Amino acid sequence: MKTLILGMGNEILGDEGVGVHAVRALTADYLPPDVEVLEVGTAILDVLPALQTPQRLIIIDAMQGPGGAGSVYRTTLEECSGSPLIASMHGFDIFRVLALAGRKDLPQIVVFGVEPAVIDWTME
Repeated sequence: MKTLILGMGNEILGDEGVGVHAVRALTADYLPPDVEVLEVGTAILDVLPALQTPQRLIIIDAMQGPGGAGSVYRTTLEECSGSPLIASMHGFDIFRVLALAGRKDLPQIVVFGVEPAVIDWTME
């Protein structure tokens, strides 16, 4: 099963860039050949071609939820909508993005969110 892991976030907003840092760490390790990792940041439209074929999509991003800073959440994208959890995809609806990529079917989508402590202008 082809898996695509997307690291979302804005590095200049502190912890909001957690997805970018997470995929950088992942690429430092061995990954199976059927796993592709992309550092998206806030440029989700730049990865439209990569979204055309994977059967599984894993999204890593900052997410507000009921836990404290550093809490990690694993959820489906559907559970993020209309719940206390927020997975913004930086202004894009991932279902529309997949449609723009030409998808007729939806991949299995899993979201890993990390509760931020600081979202402010900083590279730390």
